[in-house]
Amino acid sequence: MRLLLIEDSVPIAGAVRALLERRKFAVDVAIDGETGLDYLLRGPYDAALVDIMLPLRDGFSIVESARAQGIQTPILFLTARDAVEDRVRGLNTGGDDYLVKPFDEEELIARINALLRRSDRPAQQVITVEDLTVDIGARSVTYKGKDLELGTTEFRVLEFLARNAGLTFSRAQLLERICDYDFDGSSNIVDVYVSQLRRKLKSAGGDDVIKTVWGVGYRLG
Repeated sequence: MRLLLIEDSVPIAGAVRALLERRKFAVDVAIDGETGLDYLLRGPYDAALVDIMLPLRDGFSIVESARAQGIQTPILFLTARDAVEDRVRGLNTGGDDYLVKPFDEEELIARINALLRRSDRPAQQVITVEDLTVDIGARSVTYKGKDLELGTTEFRVLEFLARNAGLTFSRAQLLERICDYDFDGSSNIVDVYVSQLRRKLKSAGGDDVIKTVWGVGYRLG
């Protein structure tokens, strides 16, 4: 399970991350609201833990913006603000649960597990972007009906771009977002895999499937 923690206190973020990793969760951390929203939009995450008092953008705004853009990730507000009006606002803006600091470690884990159990959103198994179809379960890719033979990392890069079609990712972001897939090396290795994917897509009739956004990175669709 992959979680997102948005928390500006470095000591608290470190402690919560260590706790969650001991429970075998993979955890990404953002220490300001703008970065947190960017991570949440780019996902995917199984759940997110969001503080309210953050620099650049507060937790309420993060959740409102994410929900407005169709993000359905289960969200737990994890904050020192304990007023009833804050709890009500947090839930009304799209939060699924609310836990006040300081919290008991076992209660945090129980609440996260409850969120994960309640989440009945099945993982998308077949992704279609125009003429491209990525079948996650079958680990297969077709373009205009033609089968493409991809290596393991090529498939993972293409799957990630397809899940986030229309969004632009830098080389470093691509490297970071798929690091759980044992994708190591410098960010320049991304260029190698994108080049290989483009060559294989072109052989099936796709000339501009993965686009270069100059000065930024790559986008599919």
